[in-house]
Amino acid sequence: MSIKIIQERLNQYSFQNQLQEENALKEIAQEIALSALSRAGFFKVAAFQGGTCLRILYGLNRFSEDLDFALQKPSSNFRWETYLKNMKAELEAYGFQFQVVERDKSGAVKSVFLKENSIGNLLLLSHRNQSSRLIKIKLEIDTDPPKGAKIEQKYINFPITVPVISHDLASLFAGKSHALLCRPYIKGRDWFDFVWYVSRKTPINFELLSHALNQLGPWKEKRVRVDNRWYAEELSKKIKNTNWNQQKKDVERFLRPEDLDLLNQWRAGFFLDRLMTLIPTFQVRVSVHLKNGKTRSYIEGEPFYYEKDQALQVGKKAFSKTKNVAMVEVFQSGIARPIGFFQ
Repeated sequence: MSIKIIQERLNQYSFQNQLQEENALKEIAQEIALSALSRAGFFKVAAFQGGTCLRILYGLNRFSEDLDFALQKPSSNFRWETYLKNMKAELEAYGFQFQVVERDKSGAVKSVFLKENSIGNLLLLSHRNQSSRLIKIKLEIDTDPPKGAKIEQKYINFPITVPVISHDLASLFAGKSHALLCRPYIKGRDWFDFVWYVSRKTPINFELLSHALNQLGPWKEKRVRVDNRWYAEELSKKIKNTNWNQQKKDVERFLRPEDLDLLNQWRAGFFLDRLMTLIPTFQVRVSVHLKNGKTRSYIEGEPFYYEKDQALQVGKKAFSKTKNVAMVEVFQSGIARPIGFFQ
């Protein structure tokens, strides 16, 4: 009966090749592992985060590899062993025979690696003969997470409905932003997720990002306080220095066939546009009368401002001090009509 449940779940996916089928099978195992962790009380102390969290709980349209978590409160006493027995028992009940193959106990981030290669013998698979079926899942938890994360309760509905505590979307976006800003080798899937967040107008938990930057990466212990300006300036540097062909290759294997064409627009200009959509900027345009009866326009002050009130204040000041002024307009990026004007 349990194998039948797995087979029915697998049949709900649409895949065209072996890799996509393996991704689906791995995701099914991930959901069962989450269910086991929930029933074992894991989410009383921990919160789900990362790409798989975004995929399973929030509907991200790509597959993800690992199960990432963070303790709700820092503790050096956390041990995966407390939950592994329950997790393995739950997976075995559905036909998965996972073995612990490696554990990383050093440092604040503690990892467990599980592998399984027998479930394929029990299922009707579309690509059975192409290679052995190896499912590998990495579970990783940050036992000393940065401050500032906000959590919320969500539910997964497979194999049964159970509650899962996760970081909220703004905090997840902060975590993704930390990866984009600090990871030595940025993954294409990070940029894919960035576009997903922006398309949903997700705010960034700047408090969490500030603490994360201070804890790990090139800004460690520099007490950076992230705001719109800082974020836009630093991420634009990353965008301009990224090899977009490499990023496409990284993320392709995690996408559904119908989503691959989304990568055609990946270039610096596209991501700079997404960044400006996320962090709106404002320009002050001054028009003055010329002696020949015509008008001339120019940008007042900085090329753009990150705060609306600041731009309006600059516009007001420009109107009062400029000789022969005809009009002062304040524009927001992405909006054709002015959001404020003085005449």
